Amino acid sequence: MRVVPAIAAVAIALCLLPSPGEAAMPADVARKAPPLNFAPGPQFADGVRRFQGIPGIERAPGGRLWATWYGGGNGEDRHNYILLVTSADDGASWSKLKLIIDPDGPGPCRAFDPCLWLDPRGRLWLFWAQRHRDVHLWAIRTENPDADTPDWTEPRHIARGIMMNKPTVLSSGEWLLPVALWGTQTSARVVCSTDAGATWKARGAATIPEKAHRNCDEHMLVERRDGSVWMLVRTNYGIGESRSTDRGATWSPVAPSPIRHTTSRFFIRRLRSGKLLLVKHGALATRAGRSHLTAFLSDDDGATWTSGLLLDERGGVSYPDGVQAPDGTIYLIYDYQRTGAKQILMATFTEADLAAARPTSPKARLRVLVNQATGRKR
Repeated sequence: MRVVPAIAAVAIALCLLPSPGEAAMPADVARKAPPLNFAPGPQFADGVRRFQGIPGIERAPGGRLWATWYGGGNGEDRHNYILLVTSADDGASWSKLKLIIDPDGPGPCRAFDPCLWLDPRGRLWLFWAQRHRDVHLWAIRTENPDADTPDWTEPRHIARGIMMNKPTVLSSGEWLLPVALWGTQTSARVVCSTDAGATWKARGAATIPEKAHRNCDEHMLVERRDGSVWMLVRTNYGIGESRSTDRGATWSPVAPSPIRHTTSRFFIRRLRSGKLLLVKHGALATRAGRSHLTAFLSDDDGATWTSGLLLDERGGVSYPDGVQAPDGTIYLIYDYQRTGAKQILMATFTEADLAAARPTSPKARLRVLVNQATGRKR
């Protein structure tokens, strides 16, 4: 569905409005560390959830897969919480819920937009946002992600804002984390760590000049071969782009990208071969709705792309996130019908499949079910 600027502006405003009952609560509930629930009760069961989506995926060094998303409530509301599951058989089967992060139950603080990331030291991070009067980014981390029940650190506050896409490690060794403050002129911010995640500091932000163009950002970063950093941003016209030549400190104004897209999340990442992977809706020159999720490959830093591998043509598919294994297998997770089928799905494929624009390798699998909720909307 195409979202016009006026509707998108209302959606952002609704996301930032106080929830019912907030006046009686402390002003910084989202700034408070939430409990980690490693033994979820029946109130979190698949048969209860009436909404779920917005997933993320990672792969531990030994091959264990981890998947996260958020659910609960009738939609994107104060009842949302973070879910985490794992697979020890390459995604053939998935565990029951390993972790729930629910800041305050039915209270005014929601947990949403999770992201999984394996850092260069082999540590698995789980990031998520919490919103009450303001929005704050939190994270936990484990040193043993190949364990069935790993040990996690206590929740740690990272920054003000929302982050739902994987950090980028520059050739300098710096870690750049995309963090957004929705609807503001310089909302597409970058937070940097120069000490392997021990500390995070604001580095810079890209300006979205026109208020009517601002949306949820969901920006992603790629370091190009010339050393510049390319930022792609979700906007009301599709995908905007910006460029930094000083490792994220300053950015060119966000302007329309040649890659046409609907107002929705996309995915871009550099593969082990050096090529770029892009996952979006529809053909490169098409502004399709939330259908025809397609993967493309580029060998020239995004100047040109392959014809595309269609992963799922159905309406209601959205929000791709991915990771590549050392053997070249690409794991792509996305959601389908957040209040209907309520499915979290995975696809696997290789660069050979992308080059052929069809599944040809034995690694190719489409529509692998990770989780399905069956709760009925009230």
